[in-house]
Amino acid sequence: MHRFWEHVIKHVLIAVRPKTIVEIGSLTGVTTFKLLQYCKHLGGRCIVVDPSPQYDVALLREHYGEEVVNIIEQFSLEALPSINEYDMILIDGDHNWYTVYHELKLVEQMADKTGRFPVVLLHDTDWPYGRRDMYYYPDSIPEAFRKSYATKGMKPGQSELLEFGGFNNIAYNALYEGGERNGVRSAIEDFIKETPMKLRHYELFSNNGLSILVPKDEGSLIHSQISYILDSSGL
Repeated sequence: MHRFWEHVIKHVLIAVRPKTIVEIGSLTGVTTFKLLQYCKHLGGRCIVVDPSPQYDVALLREHYGEEVVNIIEQFSLEALPSINEYDMILIDGDHNWYTVYHELKLVEQMADKTGRFPVVLLHDTDWPYGRRDMYYYPDSIPEAFRKSYATKGMKPGQSELLEFGGFNNIAYNALYEGGERNGVRSAIEDFIKETPMKLRHYELFSNNGLSILVPKDEGSLIHSQISYILDSSGL
């Protein structure tokens, strides 16, 4: 996600001016720290959801204070029901159909209560995880929704995992690419087909892919700004 910061995410923040941001998937905090700087200077708040953040959580809380940051060390599907309202959410956690689809359904439930669907940014919507599941914690995915998987790598244009080497060969990757309920992009498409929310779907295909969901009633100015940001990003 952080590779989109300078040319896309920063400008979307300026256009949308969210007061409360949720970040799912913090990892080493590269994007988190930038979001917190935005919140600190513009009076916003960032809620970070990650079961195992790879930085000093106590130090971050002490530095920014609870007015700016709330770090929830849980799985996203456990944490999201307790977050009442937010204007923007960045989804870059577990890259599989089950998790992303249900994250979006929980966003929809929040919007049903508040009357406003947030701007949603989702990473890994193109190769390799657009059409292939990956599991950080396989046992957290119900068996009926969990593809057969292996810790083997991938290469573009080949559905089967490689026997040796390949991209991200230390991850739990689904054995095959494509098919129903497989991958991040498939989860987004299935959600959009089913939701009663009227959304516009913007896409970039570099850096493993970025999707942005924006309510159609957000206002023509916001849509024009986002279209311009993406067209001029060079990504």
